[in-house]
Amino acid sequence: MARGVEHFNRGEFFQAHEELEDAWRASSGEPRLFLQGLTQAAVALHHHSTGNREGATSVLARALRNLESYPAEFAGIDLDSLRNDLRAVHSRLLEGTDPKVLPRIRFSASGGEFPAESR
Repeated sequence: MARGVEHFNRGEFFQAHEELEDAWRASSGEPRLFLQGLTQAAVALHHHSTGNREGATSVLARALRNLESYPAEFAGIDLDSLRNDLRAVHSRLLEGTDPKVLPRIRFSASGGEFPAESR
């Protein structure tokens, strides 16, 4: 997951998707849907980077649905900030305008850990 976050924050969304997908496939329990949502966010932003606005909006909507049920901070990530940033990108894409800034995954101040059952 850490390598996926690093790629995501560098704007390397295809590589982020590859790393996050590996973490998602190996996960179980509570983190599984969370990791799927992060993976989908990376896929959506990759679609955006290749000019596939329809794919980006569709996959981003699914990512937001998957991330919605988690608390403000999960697995050490400031999930509220990420969801807000993803919503802003989604809205701009639906409007047909280019997002001004792409989201980054920020770690929460509390620095929580990833649930053990998914490691």
